[in-house]
Amino acid sequence: MIRVLLVDDQPLLRSGFRALLSLEDDIEVVAEAADGEECLALVRKHVPDVALIDIQMPVMDGIEATRRIAADLALAGVHVVMLTNYGMDEYVFDALRAGAAGFLVKDIVPEDFLHAVRVAARGDALLAPAITRKLIDRYVTQPPTSRAAGGCLEELTSREREAVALVAQGLSNDEIAARMVITPLTAKTHINRAMTKLHARDRAQLVILAYESGLVTPRTSWPPRSHNL
Repeated sequence: MIRVLLVDDQPLLRSGFRALLSLEDDIEVVAEAADGEECLALVRKHVPDVALIDIQMPVMDGIEATRRIAADLALAGVHVVMLTNYGMDEYVFDALRAGAAGFLVKDIVPEDFLHAVRVAARGDALLAPAITRKLIDRYVTQPPTSRAAGGCLEELTSREREAVALVAQGLSNDEIAARMVITPLTAKTHINRAMTKLHARDRAQLVILAYESGLVTPRTSWPPRSHNL
């Protein structure tokens, strides 16, 4: 059973999400919160598999709540998915660095929303193609001197580095396996080992590390890829 916490300051929106999730046999909404402080209290009480958290809320915003969840070792199994009204806004990059596993726009169609909850619950990063594209575009437009220096990936094997580079391009496990001529399970193993060595909470953070280290150079010709990194 996937246990979900809903966090949004709009009661009507929470009710809609709850009604949709409650129809599923494998998903349970364990609690609801209207602000970041209430979110933290309920996360510690219920330790859900997935916390769906709005970015902009009173008392404490979603990014700060996410940062505190990610910093608590007792909550390492909680996967945060941020909710936003926009396909991309100024907070996305900061939220991913804070520990969010991904983003969903609030007008997402029901079937995609349910799929996203299940993807997040199994520990995979979740970014809409427009958001992945925007992250890449952000690096394209930054001057080289503002990007982080390389060197953080020195602990990785050559195959792990290759897998991380493909993750940063938005490829799924199956696509990475095909590109590297290995099985999807081996691809996932390379990615998981890279996450462990780099102390990355999830694959969304691997994307950031890949660009900041210079392992991947953004190219405007990359198309948007799969939702599931």
